[in-house]
Amino acid sequence: MCGIIGFAGKKEALPILLDGLERLEYRGYDSAGVAVVSLDGDLQVKKSKGRLSVLREILDTQSPLSGNIGIGHTRWATHGEPNDTNAHPHVGQEGKIAVVHNGIIENYLEIKKSLIRKGIVFSSDTDTEVIVQLLEYYYRKKSNLMDAVYAVLNRIKGAYAMGILCSDNPGQMIAARKDAPLLIGYGEDGNYIASDVTALLAHTRTVTYMEDDEVAVITADDVQIFDRDRFQLEKEKHEIEWDVSAAEKGGYAHFMLKEIMEQPEAVRKTISPRLADGEIVLEELRDAKELMKNISRIYIVACGSAYHVGMVGKYALERLLHIPVEACLASEFRYSEPILGESSLVIIISQSGETLDSMAALREAKRRGSKVLSIVNVMGSSIARESDYVLYTWAGPEIAVATTKAYTTQMVLLLMFGVYLAKQLDRMEQEEYMAVTRGLQELPEKISIVLSDIDHYQKAASRYFNHNSVFYIGRNLDYALGLEGSLKLKEISYIHSESYAAGELKHGTISLIEHGTLVVALATYEPLVEKSLSNIVEVKSRGAEVIAMTTELTASLIGSQASEMFVIPKTHSLLQSVLGVIPLQLFAYYVALNRGCDIDKPRNLAKSVTVE
Repeated sequence: MCGIIGFAGKKEALPILLDGLERLEYRGYDSAGVAVVSLDGDLQVKKSKGRLSVLREILDTQSPLSGNIGIGHTRWATHGEPNDTNAHPHVGQEGKIAVVHNGIIENYLEIKKSLIRKGIVFSSDTDTEVIVQLLEYYYRKKSNLMDAVYAVLNRIKGAYAMGILCSDNPGQMIAARKDAPLLIGYGEDGNYIASDVTALLAHTRTVTYMEDDEVAVITADDVQIFDRDRFQLEKEKHEIEWDVSAAEKGGYAHFMLKEIMEQPEAVRKTISPRLADGEIVLEELRDAKELMKNISRIYIVACGSAYHVGMVGKYALERLLHIPVEACLASEFRYSEPILGESSLVIIISQSGETLDSMAALREAKRRGSKVLSIVNVMGSSIARESDYVLYTWAGPEIAVATTKAYTTQMVLLLMFGVYLAKQLDRMEQEEYMAVTRGLQELPEKISIVLSDIDHYQKAASRYFNHNSVFYIGRNLDYALGLEGSLKLKEISYIHSESYAAGELKHGTISLIEHGTLVVALATYEPLVEKSLSNIVEVKSRGAEVIAMTTELTASLIGSQASEMFVIPKTHSLLQSVLGVIPLQLFAYYVALNRGCDIDKPRNLAKSVTVE
């Protein structure tokens, strides 16, 4: 959710903070703020409601915040409406301590009441202000900042990543983490903290990932990291391979369009190292046979678009492995009393590797004896570190809130996993295995073919962008595909959109179909094309306008009943959804563009959901 950046070094902090916040703004854009400690020890704070551009304008009209150490924050609001007062950093009553925070403090009301009784006056409605007021209270009592920090951490309950400055310690920044992402960067001119590696790529590629209950003391020349018992730790450093240009627009109007167009290369990077001489090779799963020996059930657990990948996986893995597979929403998983144990494999899918509900599901699965495989994009992320097995998508940074290339690479990798296991367990005929591997080799080029027809999707969007309600229908894999297409449309264009299993139309949904209703009918899954055609006829007879998507092999059959056609290349049926999602992404993008929406930063959303 919220984005944090911090710098302690030998040059001016403010430009670094603002650059980092710009790269983190996809994590939240309700407000932004910075705090800088001057060389004289003055704590300087500026913050404002709105996008980072508003804060920049304020800073441009006032005296610059000069100093070599500072923290910054871009907010996605949870407690307290977006306004200047609720923006971070928050400052204690005495004006000595500033805090930025990502997470939720669950017992903040209890602590707030206690502090009010002690005469402390609160100015905001946020849970974060409790941290800084409590910290200042303990600092007055203990006269030692680290003692005060640990006292606060022992008192608060919930999730947090935080950066702390104190004017009495002008060269020192403190960081702490629990159930919210935070990493430390090591640079030549100083050291950094950040919520996400993208904020640091322009300055350093050497990082350490903080773990739960760790506290770090950062200065220009040194980083010390401690556990909850204040024992100093030796932490492993990691080198980030992402190019800084990957986190920039590169001439595109929006990150989302750039990331859509990057999908051939992203899929190629996901496939190529794992496909050798026509064989799928997953080095990460050398003991696949041993892993699956006692597995009788698979759970795929995820949120949002990653959950839709899980739906594709459910259909595909059951077909391939002949064992029950459940696709589960991570936010519901641990509350539903799932049947977990040594006979269960839990697959966690997360682009960021930091999604709180997915992390909680992972920990519950491991607590109950299940093996956990994660599919993530961000190396060294919390979910990756805590999983028994990890498959990285290698999609590169994804900045737009609406996922595109992360979705396709997750789907490709999950399907490769299923096919690999099926081969290892002798549950797949060699002929079909070879057909899938050929399909994988051809997939990047076929994605490029779909993208080459971009003008067609743009024109279709210009015809249909004024609809207020859209229905996506499909069967089997096409139903799962429709879920993602519908989500893309609603999250960036704000059009009401729903996806339904086409066979369920007669069980209520068809009552919503009337003259002029837009229906996106998906008929790419070849075994069920004829049944999908009957559903198209069904909605058309009730006055619907139909955008139909199918393959080049069945275009003539479907086209006679559609108002608009999206035709994609034919590939193996297991892989068809990878191609099918591309037109839906482009259609959603151009609809939103026609409606004048903020495509990369849709209202009320953030890239990584790290609070419950």
